[in-house]
Amino acid sequence: MTTPTPASDRELLLTRLIDVPRAKVFAAWTTPELLVQWFAPQPWTTPRAETDVRPGGSSLIVMRGPDGSEFPNRGVYLEVVPDERLVFTDAYTEAWQPSEKPFFTAVLTFEDEGGKTRYTARALHWTVADCEAHAKMGFHEGWGQCTDQLAALLGAPKPTA
Repeated sequence: MTTPTPASDRELLLTRLIDVPRAKVFAAWTTPELLVQWFAPQPWTTPRAETDVRPGGSSLIVMRGPDGSEFPNRGVYLEVVPDERLVFTDAYTEAWQPSEKPFFTAVLTFEDEGGKTRYTARALHWTVADCEAHAKMGFHEGWGQCTDQLAALLGAPKPTA
């Protein structure tokens, strides 16, 4: 397996091998009761998650900081291929209503590798500045920690690159 590389200077990329079947990883991304258990990097939490997992369906994931401040993240699913691919964006909030400031589109893939899952998260940004800001916010560290939390929730050892 070759390591994926970003396709442009507006893309951030994380890939991990998680020792559980891809259906479980996909479910952790699409089931609100699971999302709230792993989605935010600690000490942040996710007190609320709502998903309507279908093309055009909306999502709401609320992240809470250590100081109690809440940050609602609204988006719309663009593509859903169960257990294989999930694409969503914050360019829309719900029912194709444009957001005030689109930031990125996420392309998640879940590939089977002998019963394990090759999980790849691509964050595609509208501008280089947005991409750089996301990197400085800790994309790799935060998404990496969340992936570790996701694996732990599913009873898997820490994922490998």
